[in-house]
Amino acid sequence: MNVRRNLAFSLMFGLAAAFPAARASAQPAPLASFAQGTFVGKTDGSVRTFFGVPFAEAPIGQLRWRPPIPASFGTGERDATRFGNDCMQPPSVLTRMSKAPGTSEDCLTLNIWAPLEPQNKRLPVMVWIYGGSFLGGSASAFDGSALARQGVIVVAANYRTGLFGFLAHPLLTQESKDRTSGDYGLLDQIAALQWVRQNIARIGGDPKSVTLFGESSGASSVSLLITSPLTKGLFSKAILESPGAMRPLPTLKDAEAAGSVIGSDLAAMRAIPAKDLLALTMRLLPAERSLTRPRVIGPIVDGRVVPTEERLAYGSDAVDHVPIIIGGNADEGRLFVAPWPIKTVAQFQTFVGDNFGANAAQILRLYPVSQDSDVPARLSELFADTQFNLGSEGVANAMASLGLPVYRYRFTHTVRGLPPTHGAEVPFVFGFVSAPEVSTHSGPSSSASSDQRISDAMMSAWVQFARSGDPSGPGLAWPRYSPTSNAYLEFGEEPKAKILPPQTRLQYLNCLRAGPEPCSIP
Repeated sequence: MNVRRNLAFSLMFGLAAAFPAARASAQPAPLASFAQGTFVGKTDGSVRTFFGVPFAEAPIGQLRWRPPIPASFGTGERDATRFGNDCMQPPSVLTRMSKAPGTSEDCLTLNIWAPLEPQNKRLPVMVWIYGGSFLGGSASAFDGSALARQGVIVVAANYRTGLFGFLAHPLLTQESKDRTSGDYGLLDQIAALQWVRQNIARIGGDPKSVTLFGESSGASSVSLLITSPLTKGLFSKAILESPGAMRPLPTLKDAEAAGSVIGSDLAAMRAIPAKDLLALTMRLLPAERSLTRPRVIGPIVDGRVVPTEERLAYGSDAVDHVPIIIGGNADEGRLFVAPWPIKTVAQFQTFVGDNFGANAAQILRLYPVSQDSDVPARLSELFADTQFNLGSEGVANAMASLGLPVYRYRFTHTVRGLPPTHGAEVPFVFGFVSAPEVSTHSGPSSSASSDQRISDAMMSAWVQFARSGDPSGPGLAWPRYSPTSNAYLEFGEEPKAKILPPQTRLQYLNCLRAGPEPCSIP
């Protein structure tokens, strides 16, 4: 199975369980007066919702491949009971689980869940950045109601992905006043945060207490925004679930060279039908993701949004000084590599050689395969370490070295009889573990009651962190992480504080990324 089909399974579990069936409302429709006008939402009796609220103008026509501009003002009351369109993306589980009416370039809207009667006028705010490999995703596939009932306001915003959100091109750079291009998807996220700062107090939110949280490429975005000079003051805390952080990113020059295949006339490029541009996005993707080289489509070091590689940024004082929660799942790689045509020892050795060159022998010592049956587990572990675990370790250590509060976790709760893979924790964070995709387990170690306990613990910790910057609360003592304490919280059958064992593999991989000095196994 190639990347086109692999995308259809990315985050399948998280998205499929994150949005329950909507409940009918008999309550009076709530109103919200935002900067763009008055919006009419709906309520289920405990939570107010406002869906499809525009935060930027539609990036179509001459606005394609330009930074977002604030949405224009409306007159009269505007409907906010229906979701806006998803941004352009290929059909997949991501779109099938979406509640949006369709996909379109006209997609820069956000959704809000707020307590019906806020106890005060300064509720903490949680802004969700969805994942989807920077190729897709949907703000409408998540329901913030359960979190909102715990006393926070939840916002989820759409952003451009694929070539719509991450095309760099010499002509785009030339026309830009900042002499850069690409990273439009990240600029959309920043625009949504700016909208929150300007408007959230109008429905009882505290613009000075904003927690940015995301999963997968959404968490990768959070990491990049922590290091961006354009986000100062836009959020005060961050939660990174399975971030693809500190991966190699293309330079502006390299990204421009890759983007030149789109064409050499901007007017003609902006006239390409959206469906044709989407098809070109998918044709540019490789069959298997490289573990060591920059991704073909995604964030770039553009010199403005992302001034430098994360590794270098985190090594300086340029990052936002915010407390963080960061962690991942026990078997992150399985979802991605299961369909790959790498099944034998010889195929695994070739793949490692292609990715690690002269260091392949060391990698094969750390991830040994003596028979074909060893390959699936080692391939999954290698993918998880290079794409997720190494970045989590690097961000945690860097932020802790700055004296900032860091809280690490590992989600090990058995799901359907298997170790949890990528995205498995998402419905637990959003409180929808009763969904069929979560509650139907084949393994004896998981039950509906333990599912609910873990979900309750995660929701409480996430909300408590949004309130105070510390996830500990009644019944949950979450130790602060440092490179010397190595403390983390395991979300298994019960939450439990533990100590990380020596991370030999990650130490070696970290040495390789730091380069160019020779590396040896610790």
